[in-house]
Amino acid sequence: MLQIFGKKKLNTERAAHHLVNALLNSVEEGFESIAEYIAYCPEFVTTPPVNKEDSGKFLMIVIAGNFNLLPKYFVNGEDQEIITESIKKLAPVFDLTPSQFQGVLHDYKEMMSRVNAPSKNTLYAMSKAVFFKYNLSEYQQDYFKMMQTPNPIFLKKMDEIMANFLFNWESFTVKYKVVNQSAA
Repeated sequence: MLQIFGKKKLNTERAAHHLVNALLNSVEEGFESIAEYIAYCPEFVTTPPVNKEDSGKFLMIVIAGNFNLLPKYFVNGEDQEIITESIKKLAPVFDLTPSQFQGVLHDYKEMMSRVNAPSKNTLYAMSKAVFFKYNLSEYQQDYFKMMQTPNPIFLKKMDEIMANFLFNWESFTVKYKVVNQSAA
């Protein structure tokens, strides 16, 4: 039916609204399960103390990862407009100004790039960021602890989990056509 009438047009502010709500809801609903998974993960020799209420770092990782994927789906500056609008909506969640939030986001993106180098795979970067931001190295077997690297089995499982926190732009772009603020 949509093909007959075309896609519904959304400006970048509305697209950002969809993205922000989806990310906030997925982390709010899913982080407790992530914390439990880490606590009971057999790849750790002692239980990492990840608090079920400590979702802020995880949310930042999810945001940074999703922002990294936007250029894959949008052209003509729509990706940057969606990011700018999203930052305006997300900054108050962290009690930050948009410029402060942008600085924190930049730090997360740099850290994710650094721990994931030379790979450019965003999903891997997100999984590794969880490992390093929650200081999970000291809870591993001595070999991996000494190497300061995640156990590959943990990382593979975490990749599968993190895929659930990526916004489904394929589905979104089938239904909607995103246009620049000025064009909408």
